[in-house]
Amino acid sequence: MNILVLCTGNSARSILLESIFNRDSGGRVSAWSAGSTPSGKVHPQSLTLLAEKGYETEGLSSQSWDVYAQPDAPKMDVVITVCDSAAAETCPYWPTTNGHAPVQAHWGIPDPAAAAEPDWDTAFSTAYSRLREKADALLALPIETLSPTDLKSALSQAGSQ
Repeated sequence: MNILVLCTGNSARSILLESIFNRDSGGRVSAWSAGSTPSGKVHPQSLTLLAEKGYETEGLSSQSWDVYAQPDAPKMDVVITVCDSAAAETCPYWPTTNGHAPVQAHWGIPDPAAAAEPDWDTAFSTAYSRLREKADALLALPIETLSPTDLKSALSQAGSQ
């Protein structure tokens, strides 16, 4: 299953969830992340936290979602937005591309990159923990065999974790 994780800056939340899916899905998921207005660099605390938890950080990058709208891009089965609309953050909307409409879900998480540097540890750990809970809830299901309707429901339930 191909999953694209979107947020605005693609420096923290989306990078964290991309890493969680890629390492912890046991090969069931291939995940990528992108932003509607990418910062151009992965937040240093994202890299620090992931390295401390044993994740591979080589190759992580902050990139535009335009990369995944190209004809030769991987076909996405699922698109998850992780922006925090409660903070008046504009969430990107993923349109049908190349005639394919992936199942979409929203897992709103406050942006840890918005925290002041003295608060990074707490902000990033909290975001990671919440994303990890949601990913674990989804990965506990037989997502490969769910219908699009059931997958949409499973994503919604996981998002409410």
